[in-house]
Amino acid sequence: MAKATTMMAGGAPKASKPTKKVASKARPRPPRGAGRAWWLVKSEPSKWSWDDQVKAGAKGTVWDGVKNHTAKLNLIDMRKGDRAFFYHSNEGLAVVGIVEVIREAYPDPKGEPGEPWVVVDMKAVEAMPRPVTLAQVKAEPKLKDMALVTSFRLSVQPVTEAEWKTVCAMGGL
Repeated sequence: MAKATTMMAGGAPKASKPTKKVASKARPRPPRGAGRAWWLVKSEPSKWSWDDQVKAGAKGTVWDGVKNHTAKLNLIDMRKGDRAFFYHSNEGLAVVGIVEVIREAYPDPKGEPGEPWVVVDMKAVEAMPRPVTLAQVKAEPKLKDMALVTSFRLSVQPVTEAEWKTVCAMGGL
């Protein structure tokens, strides 16, 4: 624990109570190997939908708007060729497609100088023949530890290989 100090009148330091580090609910970050990794990225369909992603074509689009440090670290871990589930959040609540990272993390071009935010570029790969809803994910025992269930609010999430295969099978791939 870190010990915080405050200043008393006259400039003398006064010891305060130790501060506790708050543990994240997200899974510990495994070391990144050389192979492909899998992810889940969330987008509100009213702001950027699967159809918008598909219309962007092979040139893809910048994946921006991430303002959470854990999600930012996940963007930084992404490598060209990694795949991610495209998840409609707030409306629909379902995995609707698969995207691929086509450019690794770089500073957010819309950000102010010195801000820590990054973006990646992604292109649509394929639609899920059957969207996989949040309710279906929660009902599948094999997915009980998936970040979509345990860290629901996180906008960029790691997905294990086993989770990837299970969700793909549920979606008809």
